[in-house]
Amino acid sequence: MISLGSLIQPWRKHRILVSVMAVIAYALITGQTASLSRSQGMDALQSRAQADLNRYILSLQQKLDRYNKLPSLLSTHSLLHDALKNPDSAAARSAANVYLEYVTNTVEAADVYLMDKNGTTAAASNWAEPRSFVGQNYSFRPYFQDAIAGKPGRYFALGTMSQRRGYYFSYPVTVRDKILGVVVVKIDLNEIESDWSDPNRHILVTDEDGVVFISTEEGWKFRTLHPLTPQDMQRIVKSLRYGNRELHALEIIERKRRNDGSQLITLLDGKRIDNAALDGIAATQYLMQSRMMPDSGLNVVILASTREVSRQVFNAVILASFVYVAVGLLVLFLMARDRIKRERERFKQQRTEALEENESRIRAIIDNTQAGLITLDAQGRIESFNTTAERLFGYDEDNIRAQYFSILVGHQDRRACWDHITTADEERPAELFIEASGCRQDGSRFPIELVIGEMRVAGVNRFIVTIHDITERKLYEQELQQARDELESRVESRTADLTRANEKLLEEVEQHRNTQNELIQTAKLAVLGQMSAGINHELNQPLTAIRAYADNARAFLGMGKTEVAASNLDEIGGLTERMAKIIHPLKEFSRKSSGQPEPVCLQAVRDGAMSIMYGRLSKVGAEITWPDNLSRIYVMADMVRLEQVMVNLISNALQAMEGVEQKRIEISLQQQEESLIIRVRDYGPGIPSSELGRVFEPFFTTKQAGQGLGLGLSISHRIIENLNGRLSVENHRDGGAIFIIELPLAQVAGIE
Repeated sequence: MISLGSLIQPWRKHRILVSVMAVIAYALITGQTASLSRSQGMDALQSRAQADLNRYILSLQQKLDRYNKLPSLLSTHSLLHDALKNPDSAAARSAANVYLEYVTNTVEAADVYLMDKNGTTAAASNWAEPRSFVGQNYSFRPYFQDAIAGKPGRYFALGTMSQRRGYYFSYPVTVRDKILGVVVVKIDLNEIESDWSDPNRHILVTDEDGVVFISTEEGWKFRTLHPLTPQDMQRIVKSLRYGNRELHALEIIERKRRNDGSQLITLLDGKRIDNAALDGIAATQYLMQSRMMPDSGLNVVILASTREVSRQVFNAVILASFVYVAVGLLVLFLMARDRIKRERERFKQQRTEALEENESRIRAIIDNTQAGLITLDAQGRIESFNTTAERLFGYDEDNIRAQYFSILVGHQDRRACWDHITTADEERPAELFIEASGCRQDGSRFPIELVIGEMRVAGVNRFIVTIHDITERKLYEQELQQARDELESRVESRTADLTRANEKLLEEVEQHRNTQNELIQTAKLAVLGQMSAGINHELNQPLTAIRAYADNARAFLGMGKTEVAASNLDEIGGLTERMAKIIHPLKEFSRKSSGQPEPVCLQAVRDGAMSIMYGRLSKVGAEITWPDNLSRIYVMADMVRLEQVMVNLISNALQAMEGVEQKRIEISLQQQEESLIIRVRDYGPGIPSSELGRVFEPFFTTKQAGQGLGLGLSISHRIIENLNGRLSVENHRDGGAIFIIELPLAQVAGIE
């Protein structure tokens, strides 16, 4: 293989010759690039211009075809026949005028008028306007001459009265094979120009004489594509086709025909001449293509500027020059670097040999330890895996390297590990010591003792993980767990009545889930189910105490100690009163609502919701804040249903903050003109933006299995809608989710 170093010496001997060859190569490359780029650019420009031309012709043809058959249809109408057969009848003319005016407004034509066989207008749609055609003679127009001869006529010209451009359709009015007159429909083509907005392409429409009467360039209207002969000019002037317009030819100074039939023309463009040197005139090159429209006598021409092609050629040449120079500089750079590279490779080889020797010594120490040792990078990815770790987890080091450490521990233990790894250096403890569940490659689990320590290598943080298998110790713990399970089974037997009640409620939910009111009641029962464990715990204590006091009272009565027995009975009464207070929120929450909106005090809603959620809030240590002066604020709602919505939102907020250390819920109010905004904000992780639009869908939930069916928010949304309100959700910019309730105000006071 030839190296760059072997080329350096010959280049130095023939430096001048190589430089000359480089210049020649540059000229050839840029010239060929310019030629190829221009050819490709012109072909692309021709294709785009052809497509634009076809599109414009189609648009123009559709515009003309819309009115093509209208004159022949109008020629059969009896009102027009009457106006021509009774020229002296004012009533016949008036009826024809009104009918033509109606037709013009209906089909959005410019004008529609009726001429007798002499060319005099008998009726017109503009009969009531100052520029009315009535009484005007247009026998000189070719469209009249064609129609009076029995043929349909088409013609473009300026209106003699309005001086506006128009396209005329004419047709003979025949009664019993006798031509009595001609009906004419005039349409306005001005809007066709406004539909075209490409500044690099100009559309022209010419008549059979080459006179431009439609143009997207204002200065080209009523110009010709080639000079007219005196005979053609005299004929056009005599027909008054373009009024008193001077029909000068466009200043086309050069034409080149291409193989595809198009032409390259050079057109002088400018409205003034500043001096004899023609400083105010600029020559522009266009690619010109044209096509005749069938059955219309119109020729559609498109002029596409070649400035875009010139820019492409310029950019291609600049790019080729840049690449050529860059390649040359790269060759020089590589030649200079070749010598340095050989020296660095020799030094690198020596250093690599020393590192490999040191690494093999450290590896031997790690592989012979009795604990599994794993090293991680700063992001928690595995860098090394000793032999003991391979035996414990069943992975080969080469297969698991660069994977995240979380693959080796159970899902429930990953959070503690990642919190330790991702904590800032100054806040991270020296090491993390936990018991976790290890995950082998075959999917089996085994208990491990896990220690994550920090180490610093070459100024970069790393982690070393020590793993011990504690399967035997866990066997003893399982025996202890079995004993605990037996105890819990006895506790469960004491709650059988409550379980049967819950099962009965679930059956009622299944039977009535197709009705809205019962579905709402079911959601409340689901909340009761979530509260059952806590209520069971609250009831078990007074029940146990009642049993003890009752036994003691019976014993004391047997011994004749009535005072002591009476004291025990008083204690039993106090305990039953306490149990009634525990059960009262359940009775209130489970009652059915009236179903009709009425003034509801927010203080009552707060008291009801807090009485239901108090035990759960206290259990998880959550703080909830309400606004002041709630007793003076009333909304149009249903007490029970609004209370249920607040309980659902507070319950969801608590579930969202399960992993948060400081659990806070903030409830705030905002008054608008005729409504009240209630915002419930939690300090949890918030809702992913991809799921914000789905939180109110039935059965959609992000909770773990067994924590809910995904109906609470859907039911709450339906409740608020039925109360003529609105429930929405968004994320707070500082974290957490905000559920927003908007309800009509019944009475407003005390909101600041």
